[in-house]
Amino acid sequence: MNAVVLDGARGTECRGALAALQQALAEAGHTTEVIPLRERTIAPCRGCFGCWVTTAGECVIDDAGRQVARAIARCDLLVYLTPVTFGGVSSELKKAVDRMLPDILPFFARVNGETHHHWRYQKSPRLMGLGVLPRPDREAENIFKTLIERNALNLNAPRTAAAVVTPESDLRATAAALAKAVT
Repeated sequence: MNAVVLDGARGTECRGALAALQQALAEAGHTTEVIPLRERTIAPCRGCFGCWVTTAGECVIDDAGRQVARAIARCDLLVYLTPVTFGGVSSELKKAVDRMLPDILPFFARVNGETHHHWRYQKSPRLMGLGVLPRPDREAENIFKTLIERNALNLNAPRTAAAVVTPESDLRATAAALAKAVT
Protein backbone atom coordinates (compact mmCIF):
# COMPACT_ATOMS: atom_id res chain seq x y z
CA MET A 1 0.00 0.00 0.00
CA ASN A 2 1.26 3.45 -0.94
CA ALA A 3 1.02 6.02 1.88
CA VAL A 4 1.49 9.78 1.62
CA VAL A 5 2.19 11.65 4.85
CA LEU A 6 1.40 15.35 4.72
CA ASP A 7 3.72 16.62 7.45
CA GLY A 8 2.15 19.85 8.67
CA ALA A 9 4.73 20.52 11.39
CA ARG A 10 6.08 24.04 11.55
CA GLY A 11 9.22 22.95 13.44
CA THR A 12 10.29 19.88 15.39
CA GLU A 13 7.09 19.36 17.38
CA CYS A 14 6.05 16.30 15.32
CA ARG A 15 9.48 14.69 14.88
CA GLY A 16 8.91 11.82 17.36
CA ALA A 17 5.40 11.16 16.04
CA LEU A 18 6.71 11.09 12.47
CA ALA A 19 9.43 8.57 13.33
CA ALA A 20 6.92 6.31 15.12
CA LEU A 21 4.47 6.67 12.26
CA GLN A 22 7.04 5.80 9.60
CA GLN A 23 8.06 2.71 11.54
CA ALA A 24 4.45 1.59 12.06
CA LEU A 25 3.60 2.10 8.39
CA ALA A 26 6.70 0.18 7.27
CA GLU A 27 5.82 -2.69 9.63
CA ALA A 28 2.29 -2.71 8.18
CA GLY A 29 3.75 -3.06 4.67
CA HIS A 30 3.29 0.51 3.45
CA THR A 31 5.63 2.34 1.13
CA THR A 32 5.66 5.85 2.54
CA GLU A 33 6.29 9.25 0.97
CA VAL A 34 6.63 12.06 3.50
CA ILE A 35 5.90 15.55 2.20
CA PRO A 36 7.24 18.18 4.65
CA LEU A 37 4.83 20.98 3.79
CA ARG A 38 6.92 23.68 5.52
CA GLU A 39 9.56 23.08 2.83
CA ARG A 40 7.13 23.58 -0.05
CA THR A 41 5.62 26.74 -1.45
CA ILE A 42 1.87 26.23 -1.46
CA ALA A 43 -0.35 29.24 -1.97
CA PRO A 44 -3.79 29.32 -0.38
CA CYS A 45 -6.66 28.13 -2.57
CA ARG A 46 -8.22 31.06 -4.43
CA GLY A 47 -11.66 29.44 -4.53
CA CYS A 48 -11.78 30.28 -8.24
CA PHE A 49 -12.83 26.74 -9.29
CA GLY A 50 -10.43 26.95 -12.25
CA CYS A 51 -9.44 23.37 -11.39
CA TRP A 52 -12.97 22.37 -12.34
CA VAL A 53 -13.74 24.60 -15.32
CA THR A 54 -10.44 25.80 -16.80
CA THR A 55 -7.77 23.14 -16.15
CA ALA A 56 -9.96 20.17 -15.14
CA GLY A 57 -8.22 18.20 -12.41
CA GLU A 58 -5.28 20.56 -12.01
CA CYS A 59 -5.04 23.74 -9.95
CA VAL A 60 -4.49 26.93 -11.92
CA ILE A 61 -1.83 27.95 -9.37
CA ASP A 62 1.52 26.57 -10.54
CA ASP A 63 3.29 25.68 -7.30
CA ALA A 64 3.93 22.64 -5.08
CA GLY A 65 0.21 22.33 -4.38
CA ARG A 66 -0.12 20.62 -7.75
CA GLN A 67 2.42 17.94 -6.84
CA VAL A 68 0.73 17.37 -3.48
CA ALA A 69 -2.68 16.93 -5.14
CA ARG A 70 -1.16 14.45 -7.61
CA ALA A 71 0.48 12.45 -4.80
CA ILE A 72 -2.84 12.31 -2.95
CA ALA A 73 -4.69 11.15 -6.08
CA ARG A 74 -2.24 8.22 -6.44
CA CYS A 75 -2.03 7.10 -2.81
CA ASP A 76 -3.89 4.32 -1.01
CA LEU A 77 -3.48 5.96 2.40
CA LEU A 78 -3.37 9.68 3.14
CA VAL A 79 -1.97 10.73 6.50
CA TYR A 80 -2.36 14.15 8.10
CA LEU A 81 0.45 14.70 10.63
CA THR A 82 0.06 18.02 12.40
CA PRO A 83 0.33 19.97 15.58
CA VAL A 84 -3.23 20.42 16.81
CA THR A 85 -4.18 24.11 16.72
CA PHE A 86 -7.45 24.95 18.48
CA GLY A 87 -8.61 21.44 17.53
CA GLY A 88 -7.65 21.95 13.89
CA VAL A 89 -4.63 21.37 11.72
CA SER A 90 -1.62 23.60 11.12
CA SER A 91 -1.89 26.39 8.56
CA GLU A 92 0.57 24.54 6.30
CA LEU A 93 -1.60 21.41 6.29
CA LYS A 94 -4.78 23.44 5.86
CA LYS A 95 -3.41 25.02 2.67
CA ALA A 96 -2.56 21.57 1.28
CA VAL A 97 -5.99 20.17 2.19
CA ASP A 98 -7.74 23.13 0.55
CA ARG A 99 -5.66 22.64 -2.58
CA MET A 100 -7.04 19.08 -2.93
CA LEU A 101 -10.06 20.61 -4.67
CA PRO A 102 -8.85 19.36 -8.11
CA ASP A 103 -9.12 15.79 -6.76
CA ILE A 104 -12.90 16.07 -6.45
CA LEU A 105 -15.53 16.64 -9.10
CA PRO A 106 -17.96 19.57 -9.22
CA PHE A 107 -20.91 17.15 -9.07
CA PHE A 108 -22.89 16.57 -5.92
CA ALA A 109 -23.98 13.45 -4.08
CA ARG A 110 -26.14 12.96 -1.00
CA VAL A 111 -24.28 11.14 1.79
CA ASN A 112 -26.14 10.55 5.04
CA GLY A 113 -28.51 13.39 4.19
CA GLU A 114 -25.65 15.82 3.46
CA THR A 115 -24.38 17.22 0.18
CA HIS A 116 -20.85 16.20 -0.80
CA HIS A 117 -18.73 16.02 -3.95
CA HIS A 118 -17.64 12.91 -5.86
CA TRP A 119 -13.97 11.88 -5.76
CA ARG A 120 -12.45 12.40 -9.23
CA TYR A 121 -10.59 9.10 -9.38
CA GLN A 122 -11.62 5.45 -9.34
CA LYS A 123 -10.53 4.83 -5.75
CA SER A 124 -10.38 7.11 -2.74
CA PRO A 125 -7.53 6.96 -0.25
CA ARG A 126 -7.97 5.85 3.32
CA LEU A 127 -7.42 8.71 5.76
CA MET A 128 -5.41 8.78 8.97
CA GLY A 129 -4.95 11.80 11.21
CA LEU A 130 -2.23 12.04 13.84
CA GLY A 131 -2.30 15.21 15.88
CA VAL A 132 0.33 16.38 18.35
CA LEU A 133 -0.43 18.44 21.46
CA PRO A 134 2.08 19.75 24.02
CA ARG A 135 -0.25 18.60 26.85
CA PRO A 136 -3.57 16.75 27.11
CA ASP A 137 -6.60 18.76 25.98
CA ARG A 138 -9.74 16.64 25.64
CA GLU A 139 -11.74 19.33 23.85
CA ALA A 140 -9.03 19.95 21.22
CA GLU A 141 -8.65 16.18 20.79
CA ASN A 142 -12.37 15.69 20.19
CA ILE A 143 -12.50 18.55 17.69
CA PHE A 144 -9.47 17.13 15.83
CA LYS A 145 -10.98 13.66 15.60
CA THR A 146 -14.28 15.10 14.36
CA LEU A 147 -12.40 17.15 11.75
CA ILE A 148 -10.62 14.03 10.48
CA GLU A 149 -13.94 12.15 10.29
CA ARG A 150 -15.49 15.01 8.31
CA ASN A 151 -12.48 15.15 5.95
CA ALA A 152 -12.79 11.38 5.45
CA LEU A 153 -16.43 11.84 4.50
CA ASN A 154 -15.46 14.50 1.94
CA LEU A 155 -12.76 12.21 0.51
CA ASN A 156 -15.14 9.26 0.42
CA ALA A 157 -12.41 7.44 2.37
CA PRO A 158 -13.22 3.75 2.80
CA ARG A 159 -11.51 3.73 6.22
CA THR A 160 -10.40 6.37 8.66
CA ALA A 161 -8.64 6.61 12.01
CA ALA A 162 -7.42 9.49 14.14
CA ALA A 163 -5.49 9.98 17.35
CA VAL A 164 -3.85 12.77 19.29
CA VAL A 165 -0.56 12.29 21.13
CA THR A 166 1.25 14.28 23.80
CA PRO A 167 4.81 13.96 25.13
CA GLU A 168 3.51 11.40 27.64
CA SER A 169 1.96 9.21 24.95
CA ASP A 170 3.29 5.87 23.77
CA LEU A 171 3.99 7.01 20.21
CA ARG A 172 4.85 3.57 18.87
CA ALA A 173 1.67 1.96 20.21
CA THR A 174 -0.52 4.81 18.96
CA ALA A 175 1.05 4.81 15.48
CA ALA A 176 0.77 0.99 15.26
CA ALA A 177 -2.91 1.11 16.29
CA LEU A 178 -3.64 3.76 13.66
CA ALA A 179 -1.84 1.81 10.93
CA LYS A 180 -3.78 -1.31 11.86
CA ALA A 181 -7.09 0.56 11.84
CA VAL A 182 -6.70 1.72 8.25
CA THR A 183 -5.10 -1.39 6.78
